Amino acid sequence: MTYVWGWHLSLDLGGCSKEKITSKDNIVDFCKTLVTAIDMKAYGEPEAVHFAEHDPSKAGFTLTQLIETSNICAHFVDATGEMYLDVFSCKPFDPEVVMKVAGDFFEPEFGEMSMRERGAAKENYQEEQETNISIH
Repeated sequence: MTYVWGWHLSLDLGGCSKEKITSKDNIVDFCKTLVTAIDMKAYGEPEAVHFAEHDPSKAGFTLTQLIETSNICAHFVDATGEMYLDVFSCKPFDPEVVMKVAGDFFEPEFGEMSMRERGAAKENYQEEQETNISIH
């Protein structure tokens, strides 16, 4: 990729401490700690709201935090101890720091992380790519 606008980290964690992923206070503290650890600037306070109570298999807190360079969001699944975190920023950050902070706060048994560069400049795309979309 020749043009990078930002970086998008996806972190999926399983086997997390159910006590910790169901604690609104712990989730908010995690977010505040993460923002500082990856050297971002929060825009407002983190919001953590418990969603999907109609479906116990999906119920859990959803976290959102605006940062000056984009956002942090996550969903925590009460029933399974899963956490799905996304950090998107046009300012570089260390994905290993994100994994460490998440591990310290939620004690996962396993996980998977992927980091991708984002950029929509025309020079990044070739006409023959099947994944291109045409917007008129």
